[in-house]
Amino acid sequence: QVQLVESGGGLVQAGDSLRLSCAASGRTFSIYAMGWFRQAPGKERVFVARIHMSGGSRYYADSVKGRFTISRDNAKNTVYLQMNSLKPEDTAVYYCAADLTYRSRSSIPTEYDYWGQGTQVTVSA
Repeated sequence: QVQLVESGGGLVQAGDSLRLSCAASGRTFSIYAMGWFRQAPGKERVFVARIHMSGGSRYYADSVKGRFTISRDNAKNTVYLQMNSLKPEDTAVYYCAADLTYRSRSSIPTEYDYWGQGTQVTVSA
C-alpha cells in the first residue's frame, strides 16, 4: 500500500505562483513514477505532469508546459509541483498519483495505482 497526501493549495490571483507538495508513505520503494492531475468542476480529471522517481524524466501537458515544474526529493519521498504564472483556467482540485508500473509515460488516470485526497487551487482573475 502507498499513501499520498497533498498540500499547498490555496486562493491566489492570476499571475501568482503556488507550490504543491505530495508526500508518499508506505511501500514507496514500489513507486516507479508520480503524476499530478487536476479536475475542474463538471470536468474530467486530466493529466498535468509526471516524473520518474529514478532518473527524473519529466512530462507535461501542453497547457502547463513552460509554467509548471514537477520535481522530486527521493530522500523525503515527496514530489512537488511548482506552478508559476497561474491563470483562472488552472482552477481545479489537484491530485497526485503513484504509478507502480514500468512504462515510459502515462497521462491516463486509470493507469495510476494510488491517489491522494486532492488539494484545491483557485486562481482569481
